[in-house]
Amino acid sequence: MSWVFLIGAILFEVSGTLAMRASEGFRKKAWVAPVAVSYLVAFACLAASLGQGMPVGIAYGIWAAAGVALTAVLARILFRDPLTWVMGLGIVVIMAGVLVIETAAQH
Repeated sequence: MSWVFLIGAILFEVSGTLAMRASEGFRKKAWVAPVAVSYLVAFACLAASLGQGMPVGIAYGIWAAAGVALTAVLARILFRDPLTWVMGLGIVVIMAGVLVIETAAQH
């Protein structure tokens, strides 16, 4: 169940970040509530994941890496933000680092 909460935390954090981007620096006031609600739900889900026994280093590493990767890809699709091959390589390196941390924690 901790993984379900972690996935929820990732998805809500990404949606909050994309909503913040859509708000154009909070000039579009209609996006303020979705940003706030998304981040509140994301943190509640993260807390629930940790409450289920997931180690904080694993949860936060996966949350951060997946959030960066999903946000970059979706921002490219939705807002035409840049996503170069070097940025893609950076995402792969981040994911590899999280994988190393997770596998090392299991030993």
